[in-house]
Amino acid sequence: MKSGVPSGRSAAISVGWVPRTLHHAALCVRDLDASLRFYRDGIGLAVLMDHRFDGDWPALFGAHSHTLRSVFLGDPASTDAGIVELVVFDGGVEDAALPGAPTAGFFLVSFFVDVDATLARLRELDLGGRARRVEQPGPSGAVPMATVRDPDGVLVELIGAGPPGA
Repeated sequence: MKSGVPSGRSAAISVGWVPRTLHHAALCVRDLDASLRFYRDGIGLAVLMDHRFDGDWPALFGAHSHTLRSVFLGDPASTDAGIVELVVFDGGVEDAALPGAPTAGFFLVSFFVDVDATLARLRELDLGGRARRVEQPGPSGAVPMATVRDPDGVLVELIGAGPPGA
């Protein structure tokens, strides 16, 4: 190791092979309409793409179907990162374990939002379940935070964001 940089393959990876942004995270959903109501109507994401794809999904994902529907949701002004993909496989999927305390593996999806307005929309839509709320100290004061559950039980974190452009 020279000047803090490991030698060999890991050095090559650390000098240009590291991803710069996360493009999207995919959530396999049972009920696309309920998930769209949650993420689009409740959280406020826009539909960026809605398309059916045929492929060898059994080989790639271990799915039971060769056809899936993919709906990309995000910010139309920033379509190259921060996207939530809702995936529905023809023939459905097996249910996951019931949500509970954190375990190893996938934990949550997090959004910067107006927490009060988002929780109000979710309540109007009868989505999200019982919200858990806290305030955490931040550099500019208290930051409101909440967690809710999407229609498939995925934990969704809402973090208070200032006004756009702030």
